[in-house]
Amino acid sequence: MVRDEDGERRSKIAPWAHVLAVRDMDLSAKYFCEVLGFVLEWPEATDWRLVRRDDVRVMLGKCPNATSAAEIGPHSWFAYLDTDGVDKLHADFVANGAVILQSPIDRPYGMRELVVATPDGHRIVFGQDIAKR
Repeated sequence: MVRDEDGERRSKIAPWAHVLAVRDMDLSAKYFCEVLGFVLEWPEATDWRLVRRDDVRVMLGKCPNATSAAEIGPHSWFAYLDTDGVDKLHADFVANGAVILQSPIDRPYGMRELVVATPDGHRIVFGQDIAKR
């Protein structure tokens, strides 16, 4: 339990994992690992793969008949991830063949952002605080 600003006790919620429905679980896991630099966990699970990079975990669920994220427009955004090196990530992702939707750009709200997509069309933003560059 933690306390809020008024000193009241409240339940703590901590990040654990994003969950994505993917048509081809093995293709998606391979993309996350080989292209985005994640590490595969749960390689033997029947309908799931878990990939991890630093403190970010993504659970990939086998849903071969689901509507692909690319078909749902704005609802395909699933994560905004903080980084301390957006330009280095961009260079790494380009070298690995990532689907780059937006190269690094400085935003008026003080973030430098990079947008990539997964094979199913899920969109991920990697953001770096411009003041911390």
